[in-house]
Amino acid sequence: MDTEAPHTQRGHSSPGEGEGRSRFVFSAALRPLTWRRAGALGVICAVFLLLLGNFVVQPFLIPSRSMQPTLQVGDRVLVDKLAYRFGEQPRRGDVVVFDGTGSFVRERPAGHPVGELLHGAASALGLAEPSDTDFVKRVVGVGGDDVVCCDARGRIVVNGVPLEEPYLHPGDAPSKVPFRIVVPLGTLWVMGDHRSQSRDSRDHLGEPGGGMVPVEKVIGRAGWIGWPVTRWGKVGGGHG
Repeated sequence: MDTEAPHTQRGHSSPGEGEGRSRFVFSAALRPLTWRRAGALGVICAVFLLLLGNFVVQPFLIPSRSMQPTLQVGDRVLVDKLAYRFGEQPRRGDVVVFDGTGSFVRERPAGHPVGELLHGAASALGLAEPSDTDFVKRVVGVGGDDVVCCDARGRIVVNGVPLEEPYLHPGDAPSKVPFRIVVPLGTLWVMGDHRSQSRDSRDHLGEPGGGMVPVEKVIGRAGWIGWPVTRWGKVGGGHG
């Protein structure tokens, strides 16, 4: 009888032992499920951001000094891709992002599809520099405008009215390149705010298209600076 009691005690779990084992089993079963949920949530968030960037608001990394002081190198601007989708047209003074293929750069053969897809996704999330065919400039003239550089005071004149351009980089002249153009309907004449550092419509005057950007090539309006946080704010507009 004395030897049976210890045997019986060994056959039963000590208080709390079964409960601890069940907690371990439950935790082990929950862990893969949690990781799967986290992975699925990450995929959903990435897809949402890609859709948002492709159709609504896209972060755009500023790679050059051509729009200083309005936009600095490394700024990430939020481009409103719906700004001109419902009948509204770009206006003088708007800062726009556009595809310069056919106006600022020549048509190029298609690259590797996978590489282009990955770069496009990273660019849509604001994690990579934009395509080398994408540009950000300010609209100076719209279809039908008579744009002249310059008057006796060195100002650009649109339809006989001199422009006040407070956004110009300090020390820059409105333009050192004289020109007079009439902007064809459906196109834009665009220039950078840092005129001495900007390759813009002026640099393509003698080329097919004359430096004009088709409105249909405009990706959207640069509405806000989203990064860095010290520069949060609306992108400054100009003349109307």
